[in-house]
Amino acid sequence: MEVLEFLKKYERAKSQREKWEDNWQDCYDYVMPQRGSFFNNVSAGAKTGEKLYDATAPDAVDNLGANLLANLTPPSSPWFSLVCGPALNADEKNSVSKVLERDSNIIQSNFDRPNFVVEVHQCYLDLIIAGTACLLFEEAPIGDLSAFKFTAVPLSQVVLSEGNDGKLNTTYREYKLTYNQLKKRFPKADLPKRMVKLAEEDPFIKFSCVEGVMPKGNAFLYKAVLKEYDLELKETIMDYSPFINFRWVKSPGETYGRSPVMKALPDIKTANKVVELVLKNASISATGIWQADDDGVLNPATVKLTPGTIIPKAVGSSGLTPLSMPGKFDVSQLVLNDLRDRIKHALWTDKLGAIGARNMTATEVLERSAEMNKVLGATFGRLRAELLTPLVLRAMSILKRRGEISDLRVDGRFVFLEYKSPLAQSQAQADIKNVLYWVQSASSLGQEGLSSINMTEVAKWLGKKLGVPDNLINSDIGVPEIPLEEAVAL
Repeated sequence: MEVLEFLKKYERAKSQREKWEDNWQDCYDYVMPQRGSFFNNVSAGAKTGEKLYDATAPDAVDNLGANLLANLTPPSSPWFSLVCGPALNADEKNSVSKVLERDSNIIQSNFDRPNFVVEVHQCYLDLIIAGTACLLFEEAPIGDLSAFKFTAVPLSQVVLSEGNDGKLNTTYREYKLTYNQLKKRFPKADLPKRMVKLAEEDPFIKFSCVEGVMPKGNAFLYKAVLKEYDLELKETIMDYSPFINFRWVKSPGETYGRSPVMKALPDIKTANKVVELVLKNASISATGIWQADDDGVLNPATVKLTPGTIIPKAVGSSGLTPLSMPGKFDVSQLVLNDLRDRIKHALWTDKLGAIGARNMTATEVLERSAEMNKVLGATFGRLRAELLTPLVLRAMSILKRRGEISDLRVDGRFVFLEYKSPLAQSQAQADIKNVLYWVQSASSLGQEGLSSINMTEVAKWLGKKLGVPDNLINSDIGVPEIPLEEAVAL
């Protein structure tokens, strides 16, 4: 693809993004103002937070972001595994399962070592606020602590385009780099001599770089261009896109996602305004409104209402007197409480909030898992398809090329990708609950009911559903020597 054609496609896709920018900016202004004004070129920290008076929404967003991290990609805990598919027979499963378990551990350890948790958490916050997030998944240099390197890409840099299959498989990213940063990122690029001269005059001058990844057959074409000079920096073919784009929820015909903050934005703005008015009213209540006779003696500009102040007045005049305020029923707190409850409900704080100090019973744990599965089920399905699966496939591609894992491919038949995160496990709680209820009910029918239960297979099934490693489950176990009545009681 020629450079000019590449830039033309980028500008066309960027023009489609403009209708979202004002909405995104509103969401960030009222929830995360420290990110600055992305689309008006105002850096973070420059007069940020001036519109923010109520912290209910920022606190709820932080809480939901932490819940997503803990329930989708928990730190230092396995959230996926490679397992044998249904096409393998029993003997093949025994030989392949150990290889898959080893490969799963290698991939997971590479996720645990780099900055994955930090960057994906920032992506979760972008997802909650703007409905769309982008995680750049690059290969780290040989010799680094991990084979992976992650970067949370802000929406101000990202332009997305959807393919015919509904996937966000075309990604453009525009960002600025200094001359030295360009040389480090694109060491083989032949940069113009005039750039060298400009860099010598000002080492901090930055140049616009546009990266693009788009599908090409069964692979992806990566291209990087120096925008000001229409110069190609790099072009290569990749097995998987390094840009992992994912959305919260999507409306038909739209490219970018919609977020829970967008849904709650009217309430967030209203609550913010109510708190602002309450604070103004509080300042009036604290200092009061005063009136004075225009007697030529009292100068309001010099009056300071502080303890011990002596205010002169003319003989016979009333001097400085407070203006009486009419009594009224203050409903602002009632309105504010209602708004805050709706904001917390829209951002799921009431459903996914802290458990509290008390210990929960097993039934409460199951009910809480069922509730979490219900509210996050649809979102988890989308995140599994757009975030988790591309992450694992990209990781496998990098490690296979390095020779660190076996040359296996996740195809759903011979090798299957299974999710082990708390949210994925909560989806299995209903099946576990049904089986345990059946075992309990069958045991109450006496010996005939107990004879219908294969307790060994029940134990194996429960182990797999709960994510127990295969090496802890004895596949050669026979019929238990203890009576079934005692097994059920245990």
